[in-house]
Amino acid sequence: MITLQTPYYAVIFSSLKSDSLQGYEEAAQRMEVLSAAQPGYLGMVHSVTDEGISVTTSYWQDLASLSAWKAQPEHLLAQQMGKEHWYDEYTIEIARIERAYCWERSGIDKASSSS
Repeated sequence: MITLQTPYYAVIFSSLKSDSLQGYEEAAQRMEVLSAAQPGYLGMVHSVTDEGISVTTSYWQDLASLSAWKAQPEHLLAQQMGKEHWYDEYTIEIARIERAYCWERSGIDKASSSS
């Protein structure tokens, strides 16, 4: 795990997908590649709740980087497709991270997953 220099920004995208997901996986993979290539991009994490709500949090160096990503032409198209086909609902939250802490147990071999 890396520790980022504060402040930075988090975009929390929570969504409930529709039943019409044709082309979604390809677009999602493309958005990951595109966002990672954007200046100011710091990382991304995904999770899905037991209720089926997808949560993707992306991290950005500053608001200018975030704005550039929001206006990226392929991302604009994906946003439109999401509204028209892929999502029943979504919420976007933007947060400024003032402080961040990280802890890691020492002596753990992260490459080994056996118990």
